[in-house]
Amino acid sequence: MSRPAIESALRHRDDHYRQAFSEVPVLPGETGVQRRMREVFHLHLTRWLPGLLDRKDRLSMAVGLEVRVPFCDHRLVEYAFNTPWVQHTFDGREKSLLRAATADVLPASIANRTKAPYPVTQDPAYDRAIREQAADLVATPTAPVWTFLDPQRLRARLDREMTDRATRAGIDFALNLDLWLRSTLMPR
Repeated sequence: MSRPAIESALRHRDDHYRQAFSEVPVLPGETGVQRRMREVFHLHLTRWLPGLLDRKDRLSMAVGLEVRVPFCDHRLVEYAFNTPWVQHTFDGREKSLLRAATADVLPASIANRTKAPYPVTQDPAYDRAIREQAADLVATPTAPVWTFLDPQRLRARLDREMTDRATRAGIDFALNLDLWLRSTLMPR
């Protein structure tokens, strides 16, 4: 991959990032963690969540399944977005506000479980497959991803157990970034 192609991709990413941040509605006097969490929350709602909802729609409709996302009601989302961040994590855990609001209607095993990324594939064959792909990637010194990532860090992740979510997420990220770079920046 050529240096100009990499620089163009980085400029493109930076332009989109700046555009996204320019759209964040910040309240007067909002600073520090509260402001940063509002920015992250807004980016999640406007950039990441639409992709998840689209994926949910495509996957469910492919098998004729109607899936509801009750926490995506616009009134609830707007309320949560404008709630101070300290209330979202008042007990030191993620989703504190939601957990407290539903504590009397959900079993404790549901209300208190650890938040998990979406979607999580539980099939051990998936873990084996991404490990094999990552090993192949580490063995390819010319892979475009090595412009941005350290192959030794991916190699170290391959030595860890897949029960660690960060290990699996790191492997997934490296593979997906390499795939994206190959599909968008490499000549066909």
